[in-house]
Amino acid sequence: MKRMLAVLLCLCFLLAGCARQTGTAPGGGTETPAAPVTPAPGGETETPPEPAPSGADGYEALALGLAALPDLPQEPDESALWEQMNGKSDAQRQELWDAYSRQQEAYCEALDALRGEGVDAALKGAFASFTARAERQLFDGARDRNVVCSPANLYLALCMLAEVSDGDSRAQVLGLLGLADAAQARSAANALWRCLYRDGASGRTLLANSIWLNERAAYRQETVDTLANDYYASVFRAAMGERATDEAIRGWIDANTNGLLRDAAPGPETDADTLMLLLSTLCFKGAWSEPFKEHDTAEDVFTAASGAEQRVGFMHRTDGGSYYRGEGFTIASLPFRDGVSMWFLLPDEGASLRDVLTAEDRTVVDTGDTGDGVPAETPFRAAVAMQGYADIRWSVPRFDAASDLDLIPALTALGVTDVFTDSADFSPLTEIGAYLSAARHAARVKVDEEGCEAAAFTAMMAEPTAMMPEQRPVVEMNLNRPFCFLITGADGLPLFTGVVNTMD
Repeated sequence: MKRMLAVLLCLCFLLAGCARQTGTAPGGGTETPAAPVTPAPGGETETPPEPAPSGADGYEALALGLAALPDLPQEPDESALWEQMNGKSDAQRQELWDAYSRQQEAYCEALDALRGEGVDAALKGAFASFTARAERQLFDGARDRNVVCSPANLYLALCMLAEVSDGDSRAQVLGLLGLADAAQARSAANALWRCLYRDGASGRTLLANSIWLNERAAYRQETVDTLANDYYASVFRAAMGERATDEAIRGWIDANTNGLLRDAAPGPETDADTLMLLLSTLCFKGAWSEPFKEHDTAEDVFTAASGAEQRVGFMHRTDGGSYYRGEGFTIASLPFRDGVSMWFLLPDEGASLRDVLTAEDRTVVDTGDTGDGVPAETPFRAAVAMQGYADIRWSVPRFDAASDLDLIPALTALGVTDVFTDSADFSPLTEIGAYLSAARHAARVKVDEEGCEAAAFTAMMAEPTAMMPEQRPVVEMNLNRPFCFLITGADGLPLFTGVVNTMD
């Protein structure tokens, strides 16, 4: 039973991350989709008046419709409760506890209602397989550098790509996702979004999607409405290639990642012919169930993959926790307050992390469900079934790891090729021929004594395969001097004509 990291990132999302979450509120409140745009004949929209963005916060001015996120009741803060109880009588403490319990119950019920039926076993298997395959490609060239990715963010972005593509382009994306058709991609993205989303005092996992459309291009209203309703995607239309537009895009990313990626990765840069930009973000913040004490943090040596010795602050503590011993490695978990966990894989002394990650038996094969949603033949299956419980002596370096990855080589190696060529089919979105000119994934994870903060974005940019429609000129018609007019009727026949030389 070798090589567990094939699905280590999947662990946070499948085992714990799916605690509860969100969507178009099954059994819960209703949500308003992004405002539709009036379609032109043929199902494509006309160009609306050009909005005027103002710097990085100008994205709202460019919106045709902003996604309506779940309106969850506020989750009470347990640490604040204990502070409020200090110095109170027994009766007052009981009253505070009862109020806290009612508020917590309301929050949990709202999350349960928004999650609905949750993520089914088939989707968990497809997601686990995708995670393993994506990791293999993205981690393979890591060597001496850090690589960080969010499988959930990638999966949701690729589901949106399947929605706006068709033919072989769509089939290749769906094959990578392990899904049968666009309807299943739509359902999978919606279920994952609901499952992962949470916004409470004990932890946050916030997801956001958007599509940015060139104001010079016509697009199909039905597809954009689907992105708004099923993917919680905000819809924007802008003058591509302008600094204000790029600043607005950066502003949207910062707003949905808590600014965590501003210094880690530059924002997408459009040009005048950029046809559309798909964006997906994920922002996570979790506090350890028991924080590391700062006075137990001490400087020590971290030996990098290159062999260099680096002095960093190591956090220390010993407590009970789950672990799994594999051949040449150990996996153990640190829990967060909201019930999800961060799992770490450590190769044995003398073993190479690269060897652990690239072992040939890392392939994930979904040959059936074991009853808990974990595919029977994944290496992770063994960790779930055989993990033990022990006193774990933790020595964890405070770290801040980030990467900004070009996805095109990895996606091409995984069988998604047509979208990057003239064979790309984006007909569900627009009649203009187009291909993906860029696909990026940026992610950052910060760990300290209090907990973990992480964010990711995936950006996929499409360019036309032929000339874009010419920018329409602006013509001034200020009738402040003598002019002539003509009024036409049926077949253009003149009804009235005249000259106006005076207003008297």
